[in-house]
This record gives sequence, C-alpha cells and structure tokens, in this order.
Amino acid sequence: MTQHSHQHGHTHGHAHGHHHEHGHHDESGLADMLDLDAEVHGARLGEVTDWVGQLAPDAPRAVADIGAGTGTGTLELARRFPEAELIAIDSSQAMLERLLASAREGGLVDRLRVLQADLDAGWPAVGEVDVAWAALSLHHVADPDRVLRDIYDALNPGGLLAVIEMDALPRFLPDDVGVGRPGLESRCHEAIARANWNAHPNWRPHLEAAGFEIAEQRTFTFDVSPSQASMARYAQTFLTRVRASLGDSLAADDLDTLDQLLGGDRPGSLQRRSDLRLRGSRTGWAARRP
Repeated sequence: MTQHSHQHGHTHGHAHGHHHEHGHHDESGLADMLDLDAEVHGARLGEVTDWVGQLAPDAPRAVADIGAGTGTGTLELARRFPEAELIAIDSSQAMLERLLASAREGGLVDRLRVLQADLDAGWPAVGEVDVAWAALSLHHVADPDRVLRDIYDALNPGGLLAVIEMDALPRFLPDDVGVGRPGLESRCHEAIARANWNAHPNWRPHLEAAGFEIAEQRTFTFDVSPSQASMARYAQTFLTRVRASLGDSLAADDLDTLDQLLGGDRPGSLQRRSDLRLRGSRTGWAARRP
C-alpha cells in the first residue's frame, strides 16, 4: 500500500495506514501493520476498488499497484479486474515476498508481475497500463509531481489513476478508557499531527498539473467493529508504534495509561476489552488521462 511499505493500511489499506511513517521502525513491523489493516478493513477496501472499477476503462488489460506493500490493494484489484495483468511495484523485497505468498495462496500468481523499484530513483519498466492505484503511497516519494508525470506517461489514453490517502489515522478507543484522563487517543493524535505522520497534500492540483482530468473525488468514512481479536492486535500494533516514537511528546500519566492498555492480558488491556471500534476516513482522487 505504500512506496516503501504503506494503504495506509494502511492504511492502508489497507487500508493500510497509518502508521506509515518511515525510518522509525523495522519493515517486518510495518508489514504486520499492513496485514492487520487488510484483515480489519476488508470490505471497506472493496468499496473503494468498486468505485475505481466504475470509473475505469472497460476490461483493462494491465493494472499497476504503485507502492504495493504486502499486497492488500493488489489482491483486491485482482478481484475487481479478473481479466487484468497485475503489476505490483514496491521498493521493499520483503514486502513483495509477502505479496507473492498471498498471491500464490489466492491462485493469482500467474496474473502477477512484481517490480522491486525505488520510485525516487526513477520510473521502472512497467509498460503500458490501463489502471494505476496509489494507496497511501504517493506522499512518501521525494518528488510526487515527477512520479505523477511518469504515471501519466505510462497510462494509455483514457486510463485511470486512483490516489487514496488516509484523512486521519485510525481511532480505536472510547473517550474514557476507564483509567487516566479521558481523551487519551485525541492527545495521541495531536502528538502524531505535530510529528507530521501521514501528512499529504490535496492531490487535485498536482494531478491537474501532470495533465490529468479529475473524474471524481470521494471521501470514504468507516466505523466498524470486526472481530475484537483482530481489532485488539491492530490497536496494539498501532499504539505500540505511537508509544515508541512519540513517548517524549506525551504526559507521564498518559504514558502510564498507554502502558496499561498495552500490558498484555491484564484487566483493562486492549486484549481484554470489548469496546474497540475502528473509526476513520480516506479520500480518493480518480484522475483520467485524456
């Protein structure tokens, strides 16, 4: 879902997100986050790819996932475009190996081509593409305007690019978690904003500057309660990253509350809660090459 990871899942995706800051954590931890994002977001990602499918050219032959990560988006695109070749591009070999394993399990490997490529170093030999998907990835590249021009050049006339970004990182907790001061999660998100995690621009003017015509922009909101076990693992992974990266930005009592939430199987910990809900939103820009 991301150039180095990243949909995301985030945000994902996927929803992918997300927790897509780079340089702070090891790749396996980020890959685990992406896989959990896929497990929890599931049907929500299908809503986004179905939207893309409605705007895409008929019967696309080649669909590229730009910043594919562990393949959440790739596999969902394979479901949505059952006749297309899938091209997964990511800078991380470890991510692409997870993607290939998932594709083998899903019987999709014959339709899949993987390209390990750092988009900051230049556009890889992708070939002609009818649909391009960049979920929670574009804000990670050093020169997104150049990458958008590269995508434009790779798309066939009438081809569609979908850019998906997370408007806000995921929220899991009630305002009052039963210990500490209410509002812990909001204060964590304020610290995340100060650290500039997941920052991205409004892509519309960038897309138009690259030559695209905006077909549609849509915001997808979600408030879901999938299995509490999956949700607890997702929240545990995400809040562990917050604790490790932003601990210096939080008050001592909030750190104590976080430690109680992350404290394994203790009463009040994430794994023992039944009140977790995943809330957030993502925005999609669908842009067509004339």
